[in-house]
Amino acid sequence: MRELNSSGEFTSIIGSNRADTNLFSFEQTKSKIESVMPNIIINAAAKVGGIVANNTYRTEFILENLKINLNILESCLGQNDIKLINLGSSCIYPLHAENPISEDSFMKGELEPTNSPYALAKITAIEMGKAMNLQYGHKITNLMPTNLYGPNDNFSDNNSHVIPGLIHKMHNAKIKKEPVFKVWGTGKPLREFLYVDDLSSAIKFIIKNDINIDLLNVGSGEEISILELANKIKNIVQYDGIIELDSNKPDGNPRKLLDSKRINNLGWNSETLLSEGLNKTYKWYKENRA
Repeated sequence: MRELNSSGEFTSIIGSNRADTNLFSFEQTKSKIESVMPNIIINAAAKVGGIVANNTYRTEFILENLKINLNILESCLGQNDIKLINLGSSCIYPLHAENPISEDSFMKGELEPTNSPYALAKITAIEMGKAMNLQYGHKITNLMPTNLYGPNDNFSDNNSHVIPGLIHKMHNAKIKKEPVFKVWGTGKPLREFLYVDDLSSAIKFIIKNDINIDLLNVGSGEEISILELANKIKNIVQYDGIIELDSNKPDGNPRKLLDSKRINNLGWNSETLLSEGLNKTYKWYKENRA
């Protein structure tokens, strides 16, 4: 909303959230869409979380995300003049996909087990979008962003993604002067991160250029190990303690780097380097959540 409103390029941008629409209800979802009659729907709704939440609330992750996506897609049946931009996740790709992971890896192998319920819900939405395109002519673009972070993220102890989780817990460890900070796993897995404003710019790029490709990766191309990330956040937060690795906890996928050449070749590239994005995120966290 912030990115699209600030561009001044759109006549009307209407936001929707849990307060005004229950996306678990087909009737409410359909009513919302029919009352607004948008040209474009950007589906950013999901139940999300990090490795702990994904693995703990497996039933909720598949059930709630299926409801959200299927209600939105079914509500658009018969209205193929509405373009839908559907946000997925890089976890849709197989555990053993070759890195960098291209869109061609979709449905080519088993999923990473800790987040397979979430991934299957996202895969179902992609397949339904394809079916609607082939059968009814709907224009649906599925964006698969890499790990996102930035302002308004979920900063919590157990249910957040890695960057907001590390920022939140390390900030508290600093305040409490805790001498040791434990990081889950071996610290060896490699991850790619994308600042949330860069994803917003990709969405704007797709709208402006009327891009209707079915599946597009959106990544930064910048890769870092979990241990390196923890040390980078340690410096930004100015935490003085020692980082210890807890190898009894799961690592998840050993490496997950997206191949974003398809959208890069269309003319979009990310602009925010990881260090810059982390500093912006921590500044926002201190001002709004700490």
